[in-house]
Amino acid sequence: MNKCKYFALIIFTTLLMGVAFPVGKIGLSYAPPFFLMGIRFVLAGCLMALLTARKPQPRGGKMWLQAAAVGLFQSAGVMGCAYFSMRWISSGESSIITCTNPLLVIVLGTLLTGAVYKVRQWLGVVVGFIGVVFAFGLHMGFQPGTFIGFAGALSFAMATLLVKRWGPAFDMNVLAAYQMLAGGIALLVLSMFAEHPRFAFNEISVAVVLWLAVMGSIVQFSLWFYLLRTGDPGKTSAFLFLVPLFGVLSSWLMLGEKVGWSVGVGGAFICAGIFLVNWEGIRMAAHQIPYIDKISGNSYNE
Repeated sequence: MNKCKYFALIIFTTLLMGVAFPVGKIGLSYAPPFFLMGIRFVLAGCLMALLTARKPQPRGGKMWLQAAAVGLFQSAGVMGCAYFSMRWISSGESSIITCTNPLLVIVLGTLLTGAVYKVRQWLGVVVGFIGVVFAFGLHMGFQPGTFIGFAGALSFAMATLLVKRWGPAFDMNVLAAYQMLAGGIALLVLSMFAEHPRFAFNEISVAVVLWLAVMGSIVQFSLWFYLLRTGDPGKTSAFLFLVPLFGVLSSWLMLGEKVGWSVGVGGAFICAGIFLVNWEGIRMAAHQIPYIDKISGNSYNE
């Protein structure tokens, strides 16, 4: 793949990831968060399952349970928390918190799996959490949405570690389909107990769901793994730091959300921290840093 095509696809894919936050917040005007995300992932999961029907399917109850567990952490935990947090914080702030996942992976990987990371990666963790302090600690008190957003980022990191352990046994496209479907079903069940499920049918609400399911899940997933297959996964993953940037900018353009200086500085620190963590992975052994696509649940190593 030539460099122009590569960078164009990278920009487009990370833009889709970032734009999903303000688009989802628009959708919250027509449906509660768990119900909206449940519809999104059930629709996307069903479509992906149809597209991957001829690929190797999970074998035995254990693999089906593993796919479901990934879905509970990945699709349900990550995006459920991200969109629920938008009741208290802006979509730009939610995108920043959610994308601290690569930093949390290092911390959890050290504590739970005994993984060893290099100084530059730990520097990335420190820089990233300084960014969190700037973004949220200097201009406002911590709100419920802040902690809910961090719960989503923590769920993101846990899903990363699970897929690193279980992923090699799956066809990743198939795992993507069933983890989205499992996560979507879990969100719909949660919505029945925690919300008053409703969906206001109109042109905007239908467009939001279709965008999130098709462009924000299936297209984004397909492009991201095309890039991973045809390029260097380590170099490609280093561009994930663009996601919170696009999340903040698209929230400003689409929703008119104000970007204060502390949020901007904090976001820059977080991006720098994630960049340090990811970029260092290019020279590391393949077992040291797992990463996960936030929509598909796929894991790849740096």
